Amino acid sequence: MGMGKKRVVYFYNPDAGNFHYGPNHPMKPHRITLAHTLVLGYGLTQHMQIYKAPKASMKDMMAFHTLEYLEFLRDVKPSNVNDFPKEKLLGYNVGEDCPIFEGIYNFCSLYTGASLMGARYLNDGFTDIAINWAGGLHHAKKFEASGFCYVNDIVIAILQLLKYHPRVLYIDIDVHHGDGVQEAFYLTDRVMTVSFHRFGNFFFPGTGDMYEVGAESGKYYSVNVPLKEGIDDEMYFGIFKSVITEVVQFYRPTAIVLQCGADSLGCDRLGVFNLSIRGHGRCVRCVRALGIPTLVVGGGGYTVRNVARCWAYETAVLLDREEDISNELPYSEYIEYFAPDYTLHPDLNTKMENANTKSYVDALKSTIHDNLKQLVHAPSVQFVDIKDNFLETFEMEGDSEEEEEDGKKDGT
Repeated sequence: MGMGKKRVVYFYNPDAGNFHYGPNHPMKPHRITLAHTLVLGYGLTQHMQIYKAPKASMKDMMAFHTLEYLEFLRDVKPSNVNDFPKEKLLGYNVGEDCPIFEGIYNFCSLYTGASLMGARYLNDGFTDIAINWAGGLHHAKKFEASGFCYVNDIVIAILQLLKYHPRVLYIDIDVHHGDGVQEAFYLTDRVMTVSFHRFGNFFFPGTGDMYEVGAESGKYYSVNVPLKEGIDDEMYFGIFKSVITEVVQFYRPTAIVLQCGADSLGCDRLGVFNLSIRGHGRCVRCVRALGIPTLVVGGGGYTVRNVARCWAYETAVLLDREEDISNELPYSEYIEYFAPDYTLHPDLNTKMENANTKSYVDALKSTIHDNLKQLVHAPSVQFVDIKDNFLETFEMEGDSEEEEEDGKKDGT
């Protein structure tokens, strides 16, 4: 594919933005509606295929999650949550961060269905790039919710890609570590996970040290780039391009999933980085230029006006049309969300000091380079039919080791 014209499909369901975690909760699904309004206003829908994906079925979601957990999400609601045993609620990690809200199961099936359909379209060669800004909920675990995430659409989409692709690369530019995806594929070389995130000082989820590299068949197939607060565009892109170039050279992925969490922007309600919308989008352009079939999903992002700006801009990037759209935002019923400047590229510089020194970043690059040299170039795969319980083939062997590691993790 390279840098030329690419076929792009874009998934949007108008219902996805109508769910509410709660009045004081930082996760606002309405950001999906805001982003789509900008995509429409800029005329970007003329240059891609738009689809409303079917909801993911329980069987679809059971590719990763347990039946018991999914039935809980289906049956629980604010009016009956107190009828469930406290131990069950604790076990599923629902509460303040992951509240029970009206329509929770429907919400999960909507965003997961779109990621799954995107993976299927890529498998069928129907498109080069599939976009689902409602997806990217990378913290959810097999048995429990975590970090505002209930169903891990990314893991489910990757499992679909593995039916046709020998090697899938997962890239995560959310400010938080992509722990749920890393954990799911920690013991296999079929998926390489690469996460750029804030690490240290008890920052959620507390995982993602550079020494978390995978285990067993997956040793050195988990790549973590733990960063400190305040990183700016130039430094972030420098390490991003360096790491991704090497990863692609060594691993030779046949498909990519790119998680575009917008909480790595400056001025995010929960973030601590200092990226501009152009800086964030530069990473997306870098991945697009690889010319590898790619599923693009959303993720974090808690200053909703900037999330919408970012994902609209990155839609243009994926269409190779970012130079065609004006800095002045198109008028819509939501225009007042973008006051007082009404621009696509506001100044998001927080004046926060960049705590990442050149020597620290160089040491990160060096460690990652040394780890990648341990890899056998592009592991070959004997193709077999991927069953719904694919993950169990390496989870069973790693249970005792994972339990020991879980005790060491600093997260919720």
